[in-house]
Amino acid sequence: MSHTPRLERGYVQVYTGNGKGKTTAAMGLALRAIGRGLCVYIGQFMKGQPTGELMALASHPEVTCQQYGDERLIRRDQVTQAHRDRATAGLDKARTAMLCGDYDLVIVDELCVTLWFGMLTLEDVLQFIDQRPEQVELVLTGRRAHEALIERADLVTEMREVKHYFTQGVLERVGVER
Repeated sequence: MSHTPRLERGYVQVYTGNGKGKTTAAMGLALRAIGRGLCVYIGQFMKGQPTGELMALASHPEVTCQQYGDERLIRRDQVTQAHRDRATAGLDKARTAMLCGDYDLVIVDELCVTLWFGMLTLEDVLQFIDQRPEQVELVLTGRRAHEALIERADLVTEMREVKHYFTQGVLERVGVER
């Protein structure tokens, strides 16, 4: 892909918090970007199952989507060396995408959770952020963003759960949560 960067300057954004909508906000930004002719890379940590947003975005030639997670959700106490290896390989793929010059917007979905789960080190993630080229917009999502990520970011949005139907026993729904 031959690409001329379209952003004069990119920033680092973090979408975090316990409320719903972090990935949705990042995917909305991806839609806005491709609508304006920007090229987008989306790397999803912690996710390996098909999701509606990736199915929709995958058909756009300006978007590259990759997943680095399991097909099933895991808890923090279930992390194995294989999970850590997959996360490290994912960070390497995201770094390559960020540095190659083909993308204006790089989204690393659930990176904050991956760090909190201990699948990546803080040092590796901070180095990744610091390597961002000036014209690349970088978006990190996930609950429990480390304070050091918040300090490095130019924009931080915290999603706060006020009320959620999950507390009434409604599980994730295809087309709404995935």
